[in-house]
Amino acid sequence: MNVEPKGCEPHRIEASLCMNIVWHNEAAEVYLPSDLTEKKALEQTTHLAVGAHPDDLEIMCWDGILQCFRRSDKWFTGVTVTNGSGSPRGETYAQFSDAEMVEVRLREQRAAALTGEYSAQVSLMYSSAEAKESKRSQLVDDLVKLLESTRPEVLYTHNLVDKHNTHLAVATAVVEAARKASLKPRAFLGCEVWRGLDWIPDSRKVVLDVSGHPGLTHSLVGLYDSQITGGKRYDLATGGRKRANATFFDAYQSDTVTHYEYALDMMPLLDDHDLSYQDYVRSYLDAFQVDIYGALERY
Repeated sequence: MNVEPKGCEPHRIEASLCMNIVWHNEAAEVYLPSDLTEKKALEQTTHLAVGAHPDDLEIMCWDGILQCFRRSDKWFTGVTVTNGSGSPRGETYAQFSDAEMVEVRLREQRAAALTGEYSAQVSLMYSSAEAKESKRSQLVDDLVKLLESTRPEVLYTHNLVDKHNTHLAVATAVVEAARKASLKPRAFLGCEVWRGLDWIPDSRKVVLDVSGHPGLTHSLVGLYDSQITGGKRYDLATGGRKRANATFFDAYQSDTVTHYEYALDMMPLLDDHDLSYQDYVRSYLDAFQVDIYGALERY
């Protein structure tokens, strides 16, 4: 269900301003941290991130969140595709049913959106199996509606060399939807979660300085108590990876940046709708091979 925007009484606001997107999944919701209508919150979005699971956005997309935090001219909207029902659980959550975990993770995602001052948080509430297979076409259709409603300047999702199958399913669904929506953002970035991008040659990786507001960025991942208590220290690993990226980026310079995010430039997939995912990825593998072999040949 969609969260009803505040102030949508017919006598106060024109009906057109209160119309919400109709999603394929009745359980889907649009959480609005502010008093904006859903239409306004989506329309003002400049940075849109689409992640597979609750907490993926806060792991992979500090750049989008920081670009928009406390700004009046830039607005971040998060999209979480799956409901998190299959997540590992332990200690406090060990006996929670799938339905109870869905509600817990939805509350955690809302808390992150509120803390990060997102324009909106869209939770599409598919299961992982549905996103990968049985309802994939519906997911793509939902994403087309969303992209047409937001037309973001910057679009983030998972990268196409991620090792998590649900992440790959979501990333390719985003590409398909962006192609159908004829979307041409200023940047389209594939971000790190279940495979680091350190191996990408420096000339091909997108390097994003995410050193600002460390109290905010580190706390966002920490809001997912169900995952941390369940035995996955994503809070420590996320900050650690970004700090390691910054330290190991250049062997010959002192650190001037504390945290880097790496991403892949996925705009070629929107510039050329005939470019296959395999050919796109192969260009990075070929560049990596040239980089490694070239260094070995020198010595």
